[in-house]
Amino acid sequence: MIHRRIVPNLNVDDATTGHEFYEEFLGLRKEFDMGWVASFRSPTNPTVQVSLVSGDRTAPEPSSLSVAVADVDAAYADAQRRGYEIVHPLTHEPWGVRRFFVRDPHGIVVNIVGHAD
Repeated sequence: MIHRRIVPNLNVDDATTGHEFYEEFLGLRKEFDMGWVASFRSPTNPTVQVSLVSGDRTAPEPSSLSVAVADVDAAYADAQRRGYEIVHPLTHEPWGVRRFFVRDPHGIVVNIVGHAD
């Protein structure tokens, strides 16, 4: 599996607040804000990123971690082959990513995502 980045998803009550902490104090740039999720990335290192999540628009439960991979279809097939619990099936989301959620052996939900970038 080729990893592009790993992003912690901080589950918060309201993902529309507290942005100044990440932008002004930590010096991160807001990459996107969809109301229920806002993501902040280093302007000099795109692998340094954090997201605030207050729910998920299409998945049944929030994820704790997002792992961007080069081939999300291969990752999905591998997760199925290994018998891992798929929490959210491989889906092409309206905001332009393909992703699925899988539960790790500790019960943590991981968002495996493929980006066009």
